[in-house]
Amino acid sequence: MDRRRFAQRTAALVLGAWSGAALAQPSGLEATQGLKAALERGANLAIDQLGKPDGFLGNPKLRIPLPKHLQDAAKLMRTLGRGAQVDELELSINRGAEAALPLARDLMRQTIAQLSVGDALQILRGGDQSVTDFFASKTRAPLTEKFIPIVARATAKLDLAKKYNRVASKAAAAGLVSAEDAQIEPYVARRALDGLYALVAEEERRIRQNPVATGSAILKKVFGALK
Repeated sequence: MDRRRFAQRTAALVLGAWSGAALAQPSGLEATQGLKAALERGANLAIDQLGKPDGFLGNPKLRIPLPKHLQDAAKLMRTLGRGAQVDELELSINRGAEAALPLARDLMRQTIAQLSVGDALQILRGGDQSVTDFFASKTRAPLTEKFIPIVARATAKLDLAKKYNRVASKAAAAGLVSAEDAQIEPYVARRALDGLYALVAEEERRIRQNPVATGSAILKKVFGALK
């Protein structure tokens, strides 16, 4: 083969490889579909795992503890033989969180439906948790409002919860307790959502690390192109 033919063939191979790589890149529509699929997959897995009995209570990493300012008092109560009240409150706040989680599904679907091509491209340029961060930015405030009444019903009959709210509210007014911990219901709602987003983020990392393992062609194409 002469030098000229060799150069032509080499150029053709390079152009062919470049064209193939370009075709492999997802379009804006495909990027949107892929991000919607990732968000739906992560959120559904998290809601299914946490929104059931022992979803929080049985998970050592995500189990919701008593508010920090109540923990010392709880230790004293246990030494005085009133540990049952502490256990009942711990149980009720975790059960309240578990009962609230399924409410996240409808809002998750609305968030997915509203995801635009512009959102998708911006998220793709973000970090390893950009899908989760987008979901949290759109849902944390409205979900907090939805969760608080459910947690309130779970703790309404507990004297210890009522006492905490009274004492913590006064302490917050004096600047001794943060405003977000001044009432037990918003505290539980916040911790429940922290758990939800933590699991969504875990699934997002798995998708990014090994999109092929998801078995989804669109996730493979969109997230595989980022590797």
